[in-house]
Amino acid sequence: MKKILQLLTMLLFVTSVAVAQKSVTGTVTEKGGAALPGVSVVVKGTTNGTVTDANGQFSLKVPANATTLTLSFVGFAPMDVPVPASGNVSIEMSSQANELGEVVISTGSRNTQRTVTDTPLPIDILSANDLRSTGQQRFDQALQYRVPSFNTVNTPVNDATTLLDPYEIRNMGPSRTLILINGKRKNLSSLLYVQFSPGRGETGVDLSAIPQDAIKRVEILRDGASAQYGSDAIAGVMNVILKDKYDFTSLNVNAGVTAKGDGATYGISLNSGGDFNGKGFINYTLAFNQQDNAVRSGKIDLPTEIATFGDPSKPNTDPSNSHIVAFLKDVPTGGNINGTGEITSAKFAINAGFPFGEAGQVYTNAAVISKRVLSNANYRTPYWRQDRGLLHKSTDNGGKNYITDVSQLAFASDGIDLYKGYTGYVPSFEGDLLDYNFTLGAKNEVNGWKTDLSLTTGGNTQAYTVDNTVNRSLGKASPTRFKPGGFGFKHLVGNLDVSKAVTEQFSVAVGAEARSETYTIVAGDTASYSGQGSNSFPGIDRVNAGPNSRFNLGAYVDLSYDFTKNFLVNGTIRSEKYSDFGNATVGKISSRLKLADDKVVIRGSFSTGFRAPSLHQIYAQSTQASFAGGTIVTSGLYNNRSAQAKALGIPTLKPEKSQNISLGVGLNPMKNLSITLDYFNINVKDRIVYSSSISSSDATSALYKILQTAGVKSVQFFINGIETNTSGLDFVVAYRNVELGAGKLGLNLAGNYMLKNEIVGTPNDPEAIKKAGSSILNDQIKSLLTESRPKTKVILGLDYQIGDWSVNLNNTLFGKTGFRDFDNGGDIMADIKAEFKPAVVTDLAIGYSFSKKVSLGISINNLLNVVPKWDLIASSTATSSTEIAASTVRANAVLKDAASKSLLRGFLGFSGRYDILGYNGSQFSQLGTVLNANLNIKF
Repeated sequence: MKKILQLLTMLLFVTSVAVAQKSVTGTVTEKGGAALPGVSVVVKGTTNGTVTDANGQFSLKVPANATTLTLSFVGFAPMDVPVPASGNVSIEMSSQANELGEVVISTGSRNTQRTVTDTPLPIDILSANDLRSTGQQRFDQALQYRVPSFNTVNTPVNDATTLLDPYEIRNMGPSRTLILINGKRKNLSSLLYVQFSPGRGETGVDLSAIPQDAIKRVEILRDGASAQYGSDAIAGVMNVILKDKYDFTSLNVNAGVTAKGDGATYGISLNSGGDFNGKGFINYTLAFNQQDNAVRSGKIDLPTEIATFGDPSKPNTDPSNSHIVAFLKDVPTGGNINGTGEITSAKFAINAGFPFGEAGQVYTNAAVISKRVLSNANYRTPYWRQDRGLLHKSTDNGGKNYITDVSQLAFASDGIDLYKGYTGYVPSFEGDLLDYNFTLGAKNEVNGWKTDLSLTTGGNTQAYTVDNTVNRSLGKASPTRFKPGGFGFKHLVGNLDVSKAVTEQFSVAVGAEARSETYTIVAGDTASYSGQGSNSFPGIDRVNAGPNSRFNLGAYVDLSYDFTKNFLVNGTIRSEKYSDFGNATVGKISSRLKLADDKVVIRGSFSTGFRAPSLHQIYAQSTQASFAGGTIVTSGLYNNRSAQAKALGIPTLKPEKSQNISLGVGLNPMKNLSITLDYFNINVKDRIVYSSSISSSDATSALYKILQTAGVKSVQFFINGIETNTSGLDFVVAYRNVELGAGKLGLNLAGNYMLKNEIVGTPNDPEAIKKAGSSILNDQIKSLLTESRPKTKVILGLDYQIGDWSVNLNNTLFGKTGFRDFDNGGDIMADIKAEFKPAVVTDLAIGYSFSKKVSLGISINNLLNVVPKWDLIASSTATSSTEIAASTVRANAVLKDAASKSLLRGFLGFSGRYDILGYNGSQFSQLGTVLNANLNIKF
């Protein structure tokens, strides 16, 4: 408590530092026109500044000796104006189609800064207002509705995945997009994602850990950047820029709820700080958020439930089925509580810079989040699982019997009376997360040489608890609350970057990085992993626990040359050495050509890249429980250094290798209109995949013997198993300042269209797997990799400003996706797939400024209450015409028979429990309409 009070005292002191300052207010308008929101107003020669509000107004504290304000805005000529003696000023800016004032902080190159149109690579820039206008309270969810090539979605099955929703850019998985905070690498999550959802077998940064109100802007480089930044940048780089200069203290209060009245969200966030003589700054954000669970359980389909747990050959009244009928009559949902989990979080972020000398700055930033989640496993109906009386009290008062006769009881010795009135149980999952990052650095400029030296640390720890369940192997001795263990990840990164514009045409940058990483597996209590383990979430065996580390060094050289003022060529080469698998050297060349007075920009790049296998993929080893075919199946994940992997001939992991090609054109045909179109092609060799669940009934095979020894039904592992090719088109059309009535309209159309997302050749199956008649990559995994993300995603945004009002209308088109769930649908899924239909999600946000200091925003996300829709379609995995014909016959036999089709659909959604999404998710949320309100107060 003493340390907390000291910290708060320091922050209050910094905020209240009194320096010789005066207040300046003003209004900025387009020459002869309306007010200009979003104009950057900076005290010349300092980092002290602000932006104009929706009415073009600003308020800024400036040093008493300041003489000049510098104004800049995209599409307008920058200008200097004197600091007014009266403290108030009106300013008119002249439009200039060729001028773009927003500067990208070296995302496209490690060299000198360039404006957006100058970059030879496609870059998205999102302001804090862009994120806020989505109405989404989490950073990753806001990106979903602003960036077409970015995809994320809540999965229908929760437990540990409540802590991290997988995301990806250009269908490449979360581990192939590098996340930076102020240009420095953010630590990975410790969670290895194992659900059947995009991102399976990978990990990524916990984007929800970044407080949204701490973000100044986001820069997304949509191009391979391993040569600039090293591993994890095959698909691109996301650089999150934190708020810096302090203008005012801001308090945000948020609240929301779904149209069904559940899933309520509450949040409060404070952003504040202080400035030091107009050059130094400190900015901090403190946020608290609560999300209640939203339940979207479906009504159970009786025929499917009987086929799963009863005897479909007998009538409902037969004793083998009557207990199922009786229970579902009383509890139509089977007691399931699936949808979204409950999440409570506290977040803190700070960003500071302190000047020294003429051009030097010591800087630091840090963030920490503490998160607790609660979700529910599938409800254990009384005819599915019994509890030996550990989770309920025995009743002998004529209570209903929902289980079979005593001879079929799992624990017959306990007697039938134990289960009179027994209604089953629902295990719960609790997760505690701590995620943090901290950077300390110094940058300076001497004789044109810019240097940046920094040290970054970060980590993510997760601890799990499973409650209201049993370990059936322990019988009556089983506890009902378990600690199944957890995971940890941390890194320490040192960076040195040096750059100089040697001449007006030639620039050079060099740099080095040293990084250590540690991945820790934490064992659960003995009861959580012995035998079958804790029901719903088995614990981590102590033999698999422990820390695993590695170290790597990297260095790069980046050269840029302007042959003319319109023609730029940039080249980069990078070499890395890892302690656990060797070396990697990659390179990149990019170029940009301006034509027709900068109205046309042609750009392109070619690069080689790599991705080091994560420590999670190298060392993770555990036993998982998953639902398949109406039961919980136990499978073992064995790492590539285990005796089991060696016996099967599975090699140790090596880095993925990639080739990226990007070609694009940018057009500025008229004032306020810009158009970009970019083609990309990403080829990844030795791509690391999380294998299929591999089993064998051949008692003579090596695979069968390993499974028997390990006591599991199937085995999984990571392997450099495939080559993939992903290509597509990204386009952006922006038209702003369209006069409409008394206000101005802005239109934005952005989209991503996938041309190819395919597996090249055949999987690299180890010989022992082939001999057992199995493969590391069955059609279920292939489907997940190639068709489970939207083929098309398009966002049409309309922004209208009039007086104190602002209106944002966004329409997001999610293209179709597909999935073949063999685990639950069986072999017929080789002939049939579940396909989610294209849908448009409409979001409406309305804002009103009561004054310069108070504003209110109301948003209706998914205004038309659109939920995912899916159907079963004939789609063969066969290759020859004869096989396809036979496949079509089998598919039609199911699809044209209503009962058979309904039964299969029921299997894919666990008897209808997950009827909206199926058991494995879709392309957007199942929650439907969500109402949100935000009150912002500045003081």
